[in-house]
Amino acid sequence: MSHHKVTKPRIIGLTGGIATGKSTVTTYLAQRYQLPILDADVYAREAIAPPSAILTQIFTRYGAGVQNADGSLNRQALGDIVFNDPDEKLWLEAQIHPYVRQRFREALATIQETQATVICAIPLLFEAQLTDFVTEIWVVACTSEQQLARLQQRNQLSIAQAQARIASQMPLAEKIQRADVVLDNSLDLATLHHQVDRALKRGC
Repeated sequence: MSHHKVTKPRIIGLTGGIATGKSTVTTYLAQRYQLPILDADVYAREAIAPPSAILTQIFTRYGAGVQNADGSLNRQALGDIVFNDPDEKLWLEAQIHPYVRQRFREALATIQETQATVICAIPLLFEAQLTDFVTEIWVVACTSEQQLARLQQRNQLSIAQAQARIASQMPLAEKIQRADVVLDNSLDLATLHHQVDRALKRGC
């Protein structure tokens, strides 16, 4: 049994707040270290891609207001509903999280035989209760001012829309408390990359 422990892959759960810089870290890990990245956002998009049953349920619940002309989901319109109503957000996550969880299970099962280290990029690592999949947790953090500015700029949101999205997530401070590694993304890129290098070496 002890021998098996040694070969167990290192599964890093990478999370943080919305717009704190998770994709900056995954891009670096993929390019610099050629590590496989399993991305919860990709699976979540798959879950609601036409003609999925989950998408049908969303349209049934919210109507034409969240539907684009081509039959795809208007994510911005749906976001404005769920980020302002905790009950609706819970309903939506109850549809999507089980699908995402299943996709992680499948992907990790196939990848573990060949890989020593796998990165699972999961924005809702704690909220979706996916921590049991990972062996360590990295949280990407920045100041709340930076987070708000980055989110507004990236998603073309008003301050109120950006604040609603941030407020709908578990507080970043709480995620930091539960992290094995905190990556401070409030400075420059080189500083962030150096922290990633150090965190990766730490577990080898």
